[in-house]
Amino acid sequence: MTKNHNLIINGSGSYPGGNYEKVVVRGEGTIVSDIDCSVFKIYGTSEALFNVKVGSMKVMGEAEVKGNLDADELHVMGTMSVDGKAPIKHLKMRGMLDVGESLTGESADIKGSISAVGNVEFEAFTLHGSFEIKGLLSADIIRMALRHGCSTAEEIGGGKIIVKRKSFLPFLKDEGSLFAKVIEGDDIYLENTEAEIVRGKKVEIGPGCTIGLVEYSADYIQDKDSVVKTKTKQV
Repeated sequence: MTKNHNLIINGSGSYPGGNYEKVVVRGEGTIVSDIDCSVFKIYGTSEALFNVKVGSMKVMGEAEVKGNLDADELHVMGTMSVDGKAPIKHLKMRGMLDVGESLTGESADIKGSISAVGNVEFEAFTLHGSFEIKGLLSADIIRMALRHGCSTAEEIGGGKIIVKRKSFLPFLKDEGSLFAKVIEGDDIYLENTEAEIVRGKKVEIGPGCTIGLVEYSADYIQDKDSVVKTKTKQV
């Protein structure tokens, strides 16, 4: 269907969904049915009671999607929640994102925190902050600078995985940390990480780690202050 008209919300109220070229919310707006638009900009508070499909979405405030969110680009400077699935090709976060099911796409650039009940899968995943993922975190390249307490995932898998502790003040003891049952990749570097199993070709266990089992097939390096209960080289 052709998108040839805009929906501009100034103030507060409830509005129908449908097909739009541009949707702009300045104030408080509720969309009461499915919406499909090229551009969605929120400068306040927005609630979509059903599904949202959008080319480019920018949130400067608070947004909530009760259904699924399908976006080519999502830029959040604030807080956002999606109750369903969130296939997002390019995600840029400067705040908080909560997803009730899976979060997938091509690239994720996150400064802040995310949570997902399902799997999180991207080609490239970069995070400065914290996360809580009930399922699998997977990407070809994973780079993390941990902040804000303990980040958790059931499993982490990728080609290159780099996990570093990051504190606003270097002398603070309460740095970010990571817990995962299994971490598996080709090239792995870990700091401040607790895991039951770490498995890879090249594995470097940096400072602040407690690992149950490390399995590696090429190179292995361990910081003297980290604890690894068992390590084995796979032939």
